[in-house]
Amino acid sequence: MKIHAPFGPMWLDANNSGLTTISFTTIENHQTNCFTEQAAAELEDYFLGKRTIFTVPLSIQIGTVFQQRVWQALYQIPYGQTRSYLDIAHAVNSPKAVRAIGQANSKNPLPIIIPCHRVIGKSGKLVGYLGSSEQEGLRIKKFLLQREQLTLKEIEK
Repeated sequence: MKIHAPFGPMWLDANNSGLTTISFTTIENHQTNCFTEQAAAELEDYFLGKRTIFTVPLSIQIGTVFQQRVWQALYQIPYGQTRSYLDIAHAVNSPKAVRAIGQANSKNPLPIIIPCHRVIGKSGKLVGYLGSSEQEGLRIKKFLLQREQLTLKEIEK
């Protein structure tokens, strides 16, 4: 299912158990069902500033055990807050795995709902995000953080 976000198109996919994918690039042969429709409505509310928590059921059938632990830690980051890659490494009991945290973030199948955009560099700088290019990804990340009313000054703390 293709939806229109304020920063451009996004695609949603689901199986019979829940939402499986959110992508900034085309998903061929995607399904439209009650889960993609619910996700589309919840994302629209999020972009309008009316939603801070997502309730659509998720169905993550990919990823290593480590990646899934990272995604679970990301899911716990509250709306309007950020964490560093090091914070996430500590949260998954792998304090030396900061680069692996970044790699797991880049494989996140459900960006925004699993809020990898809330992960910033230890220095407070914006680093890396999904998209068709690094520049586009950082533009989307900045938009999402500002949507959550974090100013760049707060982001750079």
